[in-house]
Amino acid sequence: MKFDAPTGNNPIDRMTVIGKPTDRIDGKYKTTGTAPYAFEHNDDAPNAAYGYVVGAAIAKGRIASIDLAAAKAAPGVLAIVTADTAGKLAKGNFNTAKLLGGPEVDHYHQAIAVVVADTFEQARAAANLIRVDYARAKGRYDLAEALKTAPLKGDSSGEGSAAPPIDKVGDFAGAFASAPVKLDATYTTPDHSHVMMEPHATIASWEGDQLTLWTANQMIDWGKGDVAKTLGIPKEKVRLIAPYVGGGFGGKLFVRSDAIMAALGARAAKRPVKVALTRPMSINNTTHRPATVQRIRIGADRTGKITAIAHESGSGDLPGGGPETAVSQTKLLYAGANRLTSMRLAVLDLPEGNAMRAPGEAPGLMALEVAMDEMAEKLGMDPVEFRVVNDTQVDPEKPDRKFSQRQLVKCLRDGAERFGWSARNAKPGSVRDGQWLIGMGVAAAFRNNLLMKSAARVRLDQAGVVTVETDMTDIGTGTYTIIAQTAAEMLGVPVEGVVVKLGDSSFPVSAGSGGQWGGNSSTAGVYAACMKMREQVAQRLGFNATDVEFVGGQVRSGNRTVALAEAAKAGALSAEDVMEYGDELQKQQQQSTFGGHFVEVAVNAYTGETRIRRMLAVCAAGRILNPKAARNQVIGGMTMGAGAALMEDLAVDKRFGFFVNHDLAGYEVPVHADIPHQEVIFLDEADPMSSPMKAKGVGELGICGVGAAVANAVYNATGVRVREYPITLDKYLDRLPQVA
Repeated sequence: MKFDAPTGNNPIDRMTVIGKPTDRIDGKYKTTGTAPYAFEHNDDAPNAAYGYVVGAAIAKGRIASIDLAAAKAAPGVLAIVTADTAGKLAKGNFNTAKLLGGPEVDHYHQAIAVVVADTFEQARAAANLIRVDYARAKGRYDLAEALKTAPLKGDSSGEGSAAPPIDKVGDFAGAFASAPVKLDATYTTPDHSHVMMEPHATIASWEGDQLTLWTANQMIDWGKGDVAKTLGIPKEKVRLIAPYVGGGFGGKLFVRSDAIMAALGARAAKRPVKVALTRPMSINNTTHRPATVQRIRIGADRTGKITAIAHESGSGDLPGGGPETAVSQTKLLYAGANRLTSMRLAVLDLPEGNAMRAPGEAPGLMALEVAMDEMAEKLGMDPVEFRVVNDTQVDPEKPDRKFSQRQLVKCLRDGAERFGWSARNAKPGSVRDGQWLIGMGVAAAFRNNLLMKSAARVRLDQAGVVTVETDMTDIGTGTYTIIAQTAAEMLGVPVEGVVVKLGDSSFPVSAGSGGQWGGNSSTAGVYAACMKMREQVAQRLGFNATDVEFVGGQVRSGNRTVALAEAAKAGALSAEDVMEYGDELQKQQQQSTFGGHFVEVAVNAYTGETRIRRMLAVCAAGRILNPKAARNQVIGGMTMGAGAALMEDLAVDKRFGFFVNHDLAGYEVPVHADIPHQEVIFLDEADPMSSPMKAKGVGELGICGVGAAVANAVYNATGVRVREYPITLDKYLDRLPQVA
């Protein structure tokens, strides 16, 4: 099915199942511990051995020699694979560095060997017996220093966030110079880790030349292709299975060393092999969100209208990598005739930088939305009103291109009313509750809508049970449920009458989970397959497919009603289709999602401790397919945004090129005690330009802007502005207001 024109009324619009706050159908398996994650497919791969990955102890250089003798002689050892014995390996399309290093080392903790043994303990003990001599080379680990000579570099995150090396509209320099009110400030965000609950893990099993991987992966077809390319085998000889993924946040978009090491280890040991990366290996060996240095300049007239806006960002990555596209949202979020955006990319020898939840917008808005507050203060305007005054219903760089829908002002206005924004004291440091300084902050949220081709197969059996098969993954987002809701709505059966099978590369290729595109795109693929099924059912029952209704497990046309199951009495039905998208709709109108984040914090006047008291998000993100699941996604994003604002920081050892705090003891993330009640409001919206579902995406909108809202609240509470994230008390304790 081709989606190349705005959709009209269709079966989804009935919203008898879609749009309802439905419990997750996979919840019972996850809460009882019976949902099998990658490392737990013991029955599928019996008698599995264990692999333990050895990571490089240097960040840059080469392996001079490697002594495996003691490790090979250790109890239980079945095989050891290094670059010398692995055979020829290629680099996957989605990898910046090789997944098996040697003799050259590209980054710290790059996999250089896997030890396979009968037990995990034996594999780990033997791995510690491997002796490696390195020839260390000088590396580049300091972003600020490297950016001094870094070239301009444009790129796309692959997730809807993109910008050229430099983009100019109008005369920014002249408009900024003549603006009566202006801001020129620099903000920094540190490296961040995904630290998802489930580590990167894989079980590999060979049957002849056929490889099966049970693995933690968000994008099954991408992964299948990269495994095949890396190992040099035909794609059809690889099968990936991931029915449940315990969090990814972008860190499992691409194949990592656990999958390749498990495959190599299983081939060498001639039996299935299980590999799970340790937490330090997950942090240094896989990917992370790169640090940024962002300069923002805004010029405005006395009424608050922006006349000039510039956003320049710099980040770093390994050779061949790309920049963090932190300026992308600034190209679209606010009006202003004279504009400048640019990005620089420094070459660093740190572990690979890549996608993390809302790549580009998440760190970009941490800077832009603080700058907007700083500018509002210079103008003497309320921060909400300053944003409202500079709203635009058209692409600021292409004024003839409208937004398909844009309810940013309503998000801000409704949020302000719900949050009690009118009670906010504009004078920083003036509200106290005992020993606590109280402040409120606001930020706009923005994330583009990206459409991805997605396919599904739908079956109807003689009992009237509908089965949906697609290689789409559920990474904790509620995919099982919204796909079941879609099929139920389309075929007129209850959710309980739908069986959903996900995460297997033998199923039709879906959009996969990433970039906020998964829910809308995968359900659109199911919609396409269900439309074919409706035609088959109508034909089997002798109905006219154009006026048939599917309701309550029955099929109706005119005054005739037949049970849906009757259509399969002569044999089960199967329908498969793919939803594809033309470029024309995207060219005609800009498709984006919007929100307003409101935060109240308390800062201890004596100790500087910051506590978040209240959080509210108001979102405009197309039709919400399942409000309960969508709320879970938004509050998860809000929690990650709070962590980015107040505590998350991968500390770089600039001498040796690795992340020092590479575990959950040193890399702090929010816990229950850090997060208060979170409220989420979804505006009524259905976007016919997006898909037949009229949905968009909301999974990443929840993190966009939250960090800035927290930062702005801290400033309102204390009068101390911190432009270097995270906002830890060492950066402002000595500047807090004097305690009487």
